[in-house]
Amino acid sequence: MDLKGFDQPGGQAAGDTRSVKVMIAGGFGTGKTTMVRSVSDIKPLTTEETLTQASVDVDDLIGVADKTQTTVSLDFGKIGINESLVLYLFGTPGQERFWFLWNGLFKGALGAIVLVDTRRLESSFRAIEEMERQDVPFVVALNVFPDSRNYPAEEIRDALDIPEHTPVVAFDARDRASSRDVLVALIHHLRQRSAVALEPR
Repeated sequence: MDLKGFDQPGGQAAGDTRSVKVMIAGGFGTGKTTMVRSVSDIKPLTTEETLTQASVDVDDLIGVADKTQTTVSLDFGKIGINESLVLYLFGTPGQERFWFLWNGLFKGALGAIVLVDTRRLESSFRAIEEMERQDVPFVVALNVFPDSRNYPAEEIRDALDIPEHTPVVAFDARDRASSRDVLVALIHHLRQRSAVALEPR
């Protein structure tokens, strides 16, 4: 797959390697850390801590009662899409009490993946709003859990009020190939946006 020059459709010099910062966002328990772990070419940096009784009245555990750990700062990973494109992955914390970290994490990001658990759509509302507020291009990735219902993508698009031009894809955050496909979908989305922006008016 040729993705060279995706953000500069005119092309790039031979031998150049382009690095891109990509955010992995979403609500609490949607699979952000799992995705970074599954797809990263390097051992990912994670900042997970054990959930304790002290968080019971702070974090919303509805729908994720079995969750025992949570990201308190960020997850970091890296993947080479091809010989000329490397993605640096930054996973955001999902709980509301850590949202103040998002502004710094998003600085310099070219695009984002917003993970959605179809059993708890409302958990990702804030992440989608943040993408739109900061004007960060994004792809909505429906993480398929064992007990998830199979909703048509357009039904999810309507429920989340996602614009028609924003891709909505289903995937399994535990699977490397599936997670990589979501990242490739984001790159294609960024490339299309760049091409449209450069079209004569």
